[in-house]
Amino acid sequence: MVMLDRRGIGRLLVGATAFAAGPALAEATGCGGYVFTADEAGRSISAIDLATGRVASTRIPIAPHNVDAIQSRGLLLAAGAAGDEHGGGQHGQAARPTGRLIILAHVAGAGPRAIAEIQAGAHPAHVVPDPAGKHAFMSDSGTDMVVVIDLDAHRVATSVAVDKGPHGMRLSPDGTELWVANTTAGSVSVIDITRMREVARIAVGPGPVQVGFLPDGSRLYVTLSGANQVAEIDRATRQVTRRLPVGPAPAQLFATPDGRHVLVADQGTRARPGTTVSVIDVAQGAVVRSLTTGPGAHGISVCAGGSRAFVTNMYDNSLSEIDAERLVVLRRFAVGGSPNGVTWLPG
Repeated sequence: MVMLDRRGIGRLLVGATAFAAGPALAEATGCGGYVFTADEAGRSISAIDLATGRVASTRIPIAPHNVDAIQSRGLLLAAGAAGDEHGGGQHGQAARPTGRLIILAHVAGAGPRAIAEIQAGAHPAHVVPDPAGKHAFMSDSGTDMVVVIDLDAHRVATSVAVDKGPHGMRLSPDGTELWVANTTAGSVSVIDITRMREVARIAVGPGPVQVGFLPDGSRLYVTLSGANQVAEIDRATRQVTRRLPVGPAPAQLFATPDGRHVLVADQGTRARPGTTVSVIDVAQGAVVRSLTTGPGAHGISVCAGGSRAFVTNMYDNSLSEIDAERLVVLRRFAVGGSPNGVTWLPG
């Protein structure tokens, strides 16, 4: 583990908000705080103050592909390669990258500050903290492993073998299982958190990118970028129950806290970008609305109150804010280059 120089790595690049709506939309009811984007090409983490619309970016020594928050500790976790970019926003491997996990402390009004760097994995993609905020799980497509990192000791604790090309992943709502989308293999791995081992592999379809649970944990959804679909899985039976058509090359997805909708980012390709978020009505099992956000819609996060969703637009270097109750786009913010993952912290 290497500690970072806050005066150097933590240097802030403060920019103005672009495309922002007026003051009436400045802060969502029950959804204030900050949104953070992993700017892969910019090698930075951008912080958006939802109350003021101010954007501040912190440079870090990796090309971050994903960022997640430890709500209880006010910390951020960013995963990426220390060498070349993760692939310019694509899911291809860079030339011999060295994996890193960066821990950042959130400083209200000043942007995040990098406080530690941990060497982990060969080609990391996503990172997810455990419910207690003591460990982090990082998918590593370079070794086909999920790396488990002790956040207090700043070291790798263990690794769990999964299927080929692990990428996006989420913990089950009860915190007992980690479900991992294996992009190359076309499968989802289920990891038992107590035993720290893979207990199931489920064939889902071509190019799974990310998984997302309904709040009650009964079902989860998997984006299939190679089929322009989302697969629905019954968690108890571990069977695919149906496949739902969505927009082009879907990337991340997120269920709203009320369990009514699943929001799917339709990324497309750089040559033919997707520009929308598909809204799946869970009860109907179909897309009921398509919201235009920006070119290369990729990452999605929803605030705890459920009133707002946030979508990164990779090919537009921006983030869109969505009213998740009325299903309309409210604001767009300029962030760092090629934003991928996104997360939210309360103020």
